[in-house]
Amino acid sequence: MKFGVLALDYDGTIARDGVLDPEVKAAIVEARARGIVVVIVTGRILSDLRQAAGDLGFVDAVVAENGAVFAFPNGQTSLNGHSPPQVFLDELRRRGIECKTGQCIVEAAAASAPQILEVIRELELPLVLLFNRSRLMILPQAISKGTGLREALNALRLSVHNAIAIGDAENDHDLLAACEVAVAVSWGSAALQREADEILQGDGPAAVGAYIQRAAKEARLPRDRIGRHRITVGTTEDGRPLALTVQGRNLLVVGDPQSGKSWANGLACEQMILQGYCVCLIDPEGDYGSLESLPGVVVLGGEDRPPEIPDVARALRHFDLSVIVDLSRILYEDKVRYLNALLPMLASLRRTTGLPHRIVIDEAHYFLREPNVKQLLDFDLNAYTLVTYRPSDLHPDLRRGIEAVIVKRLTHLQEVQTLLTMVGNKGVEQEWTVALGGLADNEAALLPGIEEAEGKLRRFRLLPRLTPHVRHKTKYLDVQLDGGQEFVFTDNGKAIGPPARSLKQFVLSLANTPATSLDGHARRGDFSRWIADVFHDDRLASDVRKIEQRYRLGHLEDVRQSMARLIQDRYKFSHDKTV
Repeated sequence: MKFGVLALDYDGTIARDGVLDPEVKAAIVEARARGIVVVIVTGRILSDLRQAAGDLGFVDAVVAENGAVFAFPNGQTSLNGHSPPQVFLDELRRRGIECKTGQCIVEAAAASAPQILEVIRELELPLVLLFNRSRLMILPQAISKGTGLREALNALRLSVHNAIAIGDAENDHDLLAACEVAVAVSWGSAALQREADEILQGDGPAAVGAYIQRAAKEARLPRDRIGRHRITVGTTEDGRPLALTVQGRNLLVVGDPQSGKSWANGLACEQMILQGYCVCLIDPEGDYGSLESLPGVVVLGGEDRPPEIPDVARALRHFDLSVIVDLSRILYEDKVRYLNALLPMLASLRRTTGLPHRIVIDEAHYFLREPNVKQLLDFDLNAYTLVTYRPSDLHPDLRRGIEAVIVKRLTHLQEVQTLLTMVGNKGVEQEWTVALGGLADNEAALLPGIEEAEGKLRRFRLLPRLTPHVRHKTKYLDVQLDGGQEFVFTDNGKAIGPPARSLKQFVLSLANTPATSLDGHARRGDFSRWIADVFHDDRLASDVRKIEQRYRLGHLEDVRQSMARLIQDRYKFSHDKTV
């Protein structure tokens, strides 16, 4: 995760008695020179901050009045709230309560809180009280440092998920909660320290200056501190929610064909998108188009030709936009060529801009099996989710870079053995084979190796999806089958012609197969059995079974045309376009 934004509280964090620490100011200048955007987020009234800190041009933006006001170096200011009601100010004055008024905020001594609360209740005003050490802030509802920072970063086209926040007091909780990494200073609020990802040791603001210098040189968010923002994927067998840290990890989703691995991956993508992460999902078969119903999601490709690589890059420079690249309408060879250009661009873009936060590659075994994976992916980014039914086909370098593995139903013994080798488990092959092969449609398992698994194969029930999972009509036309799964045409017990290693090859082979061969297969029900066992398309298998039955009864002279048309109609596949 690229470190792109630094959000700093002012009083008590980078300033003492209102005076900005010179070491902090020098560190801010250095951080901005490295491309890091710096925002001061303070409870102070903007005019007071200017008096205390002087010219505010040393930062990129200021969020003042505890999130209600933000200002930029060009002098432009905006309100994230409304002015205090005059009737409220008049009543405070009538009761002799001393206060100071900003554009939205009213400040008073903390000891006056009971009287002010009584005024708010009597006047039925939409105001809230917030304490900051010995001071009290009265603000419009739903205003906080966190909301103010988000508004400021929206204007700057930046994401809080690339931000580090540093604070010291009670009013900094929402600021720290909004950012990817939350840092509390050791000389501040004990309650804030309990909520933070990291406690910055020291005795004053100079320690913050040293921290900023170290973080700016590293240029990435500290990986060991990422983890507060999690996605909930299901419930465990004892009924507890299972929440996973995704950021900072390379994730693998595995399962048999039609076991629901794309469905489970879509669930994870939904949650990341709704939490404001920028996701780029490479969709070779058109399984994820329904995600476009979520805010900020666009699908490029699909019915149209694949998007130009620069167009994808431009779209992903917007932190609030997620992109699905649908490659379902192009041939396999074209998909490989396209990804050979797209994947290096995505890695480069993420290194330079921090976006996309996550790169998801479905059907990864088709594209990431050759030694050139080192040129296609940068696994040090810890930003990838790979989805496959054949982890054994992934290049060994990729398998070594995986940290978290989610498994749907998996019955292929070679693939189970591959997972055992990846996580270093021994002596549990039989146990895992039974457990993984017996997973229900709404179940998955988390492999040991990460803390959430608690050192075991952890079975869980998946949450419902918000968006429907729509399987693309061309999903299995080009799937290249494993050895032993292809359809072998025979005549009098002897193989004839090349085996059909996909549905498309099967349709094309029908025209060139002798009638005597088709007769035997149809009478034995070989065609419907193959479709049901290999593709798990029960509807298609049922329709083919009816054709076989009609042929056995003599109601059909030849099965070629009927089966070919059935498959073509089912998958919107034109025979003429393939020859």
